Amino acid sequence: MVSVRQGEDEALRAHVGDLLAGFDDGVLPIVQAGHPVLRTPAVPYAGQLGDLLGPLLAAMRTTMHAAPGVGLAAPQVGIGLAIAVVEDPGLAAVDDDRERPPLPYRVLVNPRYEPVGDETRTFAECCLSVPGWQAERTRARRVRLTGQDEAAAPLDEVVTGWPARIVQHETDHLRGELYLDGADLRTLASTLGQARLPRAAR
Repeated sequence: MVSVRQGEDEALRAHVGDLLAGFDDGVLPIVQAGHPVLRTPAVPYAGQLGDLLGPLLAAMRTTMHAAPGVGLAAPQVGIGLAIAVVEDPGLAAVDDDRERPPLPYRVLVNPRYEPVGDETRTFAECCLSVPGWQAERTRARRVRLTGQDEAAAPLDEVVTGWPARIVQHETDHLRGELYLDGADLRTLASTLGQARLPRAAR
C-alpha cells in the first residue's frame, strides 16, 4: 500500500519532471504575484525530489541568470519546497554603501535567518515575481544564516550587507512572503521607462 507521503512525493517528482522537460533552454517561467504558491509557506526539503534535485537547481540558476536576478526561490517557479539559489557578481566600487561584495553561487535548503545586532539598512528592492516595481525596504544589516546546502551539509554563518539582504529576501519567499509586505509603500515606484536597478535584490 502506498502511503500518503509517498504518493505526494511521487506526484511532486512527476510535476517537476514535466516542468523541466517542457523548457529545452532551461529557463523556467517565473510565477507572478497573485499565484497562491507565493503565499503558501514552502514545505521543508527532505529529499522529496531524489535525482531531480540537481536538474531543478541547474534550471533555477539558468532562470535566475536569464531574468536577470541575484536570487530565486523554488516557489517562484511553482515548486513549493524550501529551496533557493543565490548569486551576485557584486559591485566594483569599494565605497558603495550597500556593502555589495561578490556572492558566489550557492544553494540554500531550508534556510532560516535571524538578525545579528541592531543595525539596519534601507534600500530599494524589486522582485522577479513583482516585475516593473520597486520600493524601499529596511532590513537587518547582518544576519545569521542557518540551513543546509544541496548536499545536506549544514550552513551556519553570518552574512553582512547586500548578501544579507539577498538571503532575507529569498528566505522570506519560502515563508510565503513578498518584499512588499515590509516595504515602505510610499516609496513604491514603477521601473518601466526608468534606468533599471543595478541587479538589486530580486
